[in-house]
Amino acid sequence: MNRPTAHDVFAATLHKSEQWVGEVMRELGGVDAHQAYAALRATLHALRDRLSIEETAQFAAQLPMLIRGLYYEGWRPRARVERVRHMDEFESLVRDEAGRPFDAPMREVIRAVFRVLARHVSAGEIEDVIGALPRDLQEQWPPG
Repeated sequence: MNRPTAHDVFAATLHKSEQWVGEVMRELGGVDAHQAYAALRATLHALRDRLSIEETAQFAAQLPMLIRGLYYEGWRPRARVERVRHMDEFESLVRDEAGRPFDAPMREVIRAVFRVLARHVSAGEIEDVIGALPRDLQEQWPPG
């Protein structure tokens, strides 16, 4: 039996990561890969910074290796979670993190990423993430 090579491992995570970006592209009506990548990255960062250290790690464990690296990029763990109370605040965080305009409204960009995450991360983990967010943000996730 052949053991997977490093190339095999990286090729598999590259393929999974490309699938996720492709799904964001389709969710947003065919935006280009750069916009889809920026949407995924910015939404993941804004979400990550709203979760506890433990929840951040549990969520990350279910991401493909390249997406996990993207998720942790620039992270500074804090004992105290940054709070957002309203969707408008979260939209502003995603917009600032992306550093670029999107062809779609910001709320739809975030919902598109949430739909992709909900398809690939276990229902239990998504429930944990949603439970850590304010109601305004919880309502943006697709129904269970």
